[in-house]
Amino acid sequence: MTADRALYIPPYKADDQDIVVELNARFGAETFTLQPSLTGMPVLWVPRERLLEVLGFLRQVAKPYVMLYDLHGVDERLRTHRQGLPDADFSVFYHLMSLERNSDVMIKVALKESDLSLPTATSVWPNANWYEREVWDMYGIDFRGHPHLARMLMPPTWEGHPLRKDYPARATEFDPYALNAAKQDLEQEALRFKPEDWGMKRGSEHEDYMFLNLGPNHPSAHGAFRIILQLDGEEIVDCVPEIGYHHRGAEKMAERQSWHSFIPYTDRIDYLGGVMNNLPYVLAVEKLAGIKVPARVDFIRVMMAEFFRIQNHLLYLGTYIQDVGAMTPVFFTFTDRQRAYKVIEAITGFRMHPAWYRIGGVAHDLPRGWDRLVREFLDWMPKRLAEYEKAALKNSILRGRTIGVAAYNTREALEWGVTGAGLRATGLDFDLRKTRPYSGYEHFEFEVPLAANGDAYDRCMVKMGEMRESLRIIEQCLKHMPEGPYKADHPLTTPPPKERTLQHIETMITHFLQVSWGPVMPANESLQMIEATKGINSYYLTSDGSTMSYRTRIRTPSFPHLQQIPSVIRGSMVADLIAYLGSIDFVMADVDR
Repeated sequence: MTADRALYIPPYKADDQDIVVELNARFGAETFTLQPSLTGMPVLWVPRERLLEVLGFLRQVAKPYVMLYDLHGVDERLRTHRQGLPDADFSVFYHLMSLERNSDVMIKVALKESDLSLPTATSVWPNANWYEREVWDMYGIDFRGHPHLARMLMPPTWEGHPLRKDYPARATEFDPYALNAAKQDLEQEALRFKPEDWGMKRGSEHEDYMFLNLGPNHPSAHGAFRIILQLDGEEIVDCVPEIGYHHRGAEKMAERQSWHSFIPYTDRIDYLGGVMNNLPYVLAVEKLAGIKVPARVDFIRVMMAEFFRIQNHLLYLGTYIQDVGAMTPVFFTFTDRQRAYKVIEAITGFRMHPAWYRIGGVAHDLPRGWDRLVREFLDWMPKRLAEYEKAALKNSILRGRTIGVAAYNTREALEWGVTGAGLRATGLDFDLRKTRPYSGYEHFEFEVPLAANGDAYDRCMVKMGEMRESLRIIEQCLKHMPEGPYKADHPLTTPPPKERTLQHIETMITHFLQVSWGPVMPANESLQMIEATKGINSYYLTSDGSTMSYRTRIRTPSFPHLQQIPSVIRGSMVADLIAYLGSIDFVMADVDR
């Protein structure tokens, strides 16, 4: 699939059973156990010995599942609501996407603690590499045949597998940490890069290669990110991205927080996304609770999410141009971000991390005068975007540094799990707000900006187009904001309306329980994907009928985008890598979680 072949994306089909029929016809219905869920897709358990056969079939079937969207694990040992599911101590799931069907399927495999081993899926999807490494890191599940099964988010010397249920969740449950001189030397030595471990040679027949560390403290690395380059002069022969320096255990923390109190933690995933991070989480929780929010809530959420899309893209634009060599634009983009923050702070009370969305609504209604502030911003930004494009993006030096640099096509993007502007820059018209509308996006008129070459320049131009379309969406929110409540009238919203707690004893009891313990979500699984600032972000929640999540899987767009780097940049120059990193638009908190 390449950019010159337009792909028709049909209307979204949730819980598409067509693939179940095809799988049953090919392998026999007795091969699968169908799990009911609220994920919006068929969830099928398969025996381990048939796994690769099933995955290979889905990869090659008519209207194939072209993207391994996510792959991770679950410690099933303490889960009580498992009626009808295969016996398992641990499980691994494979979330697959088909664009030609516009539907997904999830394949699960049950494992016993005494035999935690699966065949690697890297021969089917190359991007399974990092996901399998993370599952081994977090759960200790082995993937036979994996090219390099090593620690991913934890340091090389780490002991244990943190997402297991018997692994401590708090620092106070560990012995005090001590670092003596011998241990410091051991840790430093563990960080030494050994090319042979990665199948790299130290030289060719006639000359030695140089190995260069870029990061983890380097301005062009955009965070605590290390990439080791194998160089033949200025040419990149190969490279190894290394992540994990920013890992904080967000998925582990979700198991210790109530459904409500985890909302502020989501803000810190993509720390430039603000309430955009809250959105997939609260939507997934609302699926578990069976909550339908009022139209006013949808409009408010969409408006604020688009404000943060503009915030993110302005910072991206300034730093991207700075990476290529121009200093001035970043000061202008930060000035414009302050104008956006003025509106965000007036509405939510905070700037970068408002944690403002709530289960069933938002924290409070729009304040008086919000419309005037939004109008001032809408009047200001369009001419500024035109100036950026004219003064910076049409600059011959920037164009020379980025056009044709780090290019990939649609097929390669899908193989590596690329979403967002990085995918649309190859010409594929796939934006969840259009193809799988959520939060009322189907009520808004906007275009999906596309490019054709999939290079560093096109990725930036798509982001520029997205800012203009975000302004169109915010304008429609301003003109057509519905009247009505800012919170659903449902017992699992958090918290219930304050005025009713003073009138009804039942509401006061509910308020007390939800503030002290948190709401109890029915036992089930739900998943929500959104078109976030950097690509598709999703929360896959497992409830065991408790006040806290049993398992929270956070799939972020930046993780696969960094995994793709070596396949794109081999054979390029070091300077091209800097332009490529700037064009990706990633933050390490979004990668490491």
